[in-house]
Amino acid sequence: MALIRLDDISFAYPGRATVLDRADLTLREGERIGLMGPNGAGKTTLFHLIMGLLKPDSGRIEIFGREVREEKDFESVRRQIGFLFQDADDQLFHPTVLEDVAFGPLNLGKSREEAQLIAMKTLEKLGLERFEERITHRLSGGEKRLVALATVLAMEPKVLLLDEPTAGLDERTKERLTQLLKGFDLTYIIISHELDFLMETTTAVYAMADGRIQWDEEVKLHRHIHGHRHGAYPHAHE
Repeated sequence: MALIRLDDISFAYPGRATVLDRADLTLREGERIGLMGPNGAGKTTLFHLIMGLLKPDSGRIEIFGREVREEKDFESVRRQIGFLFQDADDQLFHPTVLEDVAFGPLNLGKSREEAQLIAMKTLEKLGLERFEERITHRLSGGEKRLVALATVLAMEPKVLLLDEPTAGLDERTKERLTQLLKGFDLTYIIISHELDFLMETTTAVYAMADGRIQWDEEVKLHRHIHGHRHGAYPHAHE
């Protein structure tokens, strides 16, 4: 079953070159997709279109089996898709960690007691069980990243869109996040520049270039063993 479908999507920011050029994307239930590409390739723009934060210049967006066009169409989408922003400061706006993580469940109609319980359990899952009363703006970059992820997971979404989730994380925390994602029974798309992380957490990794997602198997990114001295670095093969 297709949970998200983008057909022939084009988009350009005012006064700038086209970012997406008749791009297509289908995310089916159970899929875990990784997206790579240079800065400006349109990866984050793609997520913003799915969430209704931007509107395409042309094309069709269908989510959970129905077309979405207007702001009212995206209200239910945002309740069911968890979106981790590239910058955690865009996601955190309450004084304390507990308030931030409980905000989503409260918005979904949970009582204050239920929301706080969900928030506490989510923080514990991410290894943040002693962070409840911490002042959000005083957290480190990596800590903010994890708390932002907790705000997304607390809403118990059907789909996750994670934009550079490992940014600012140390190796130990990154490994914890990797294991958590592998254990989730969730459908998701992850944007990342870290191929090793994507290879661990997704079932397919694709590149964005020239305004489109390169779905063809011959351009699918992969990890393999090299015999030449620069094999550890991202590169292309003819």
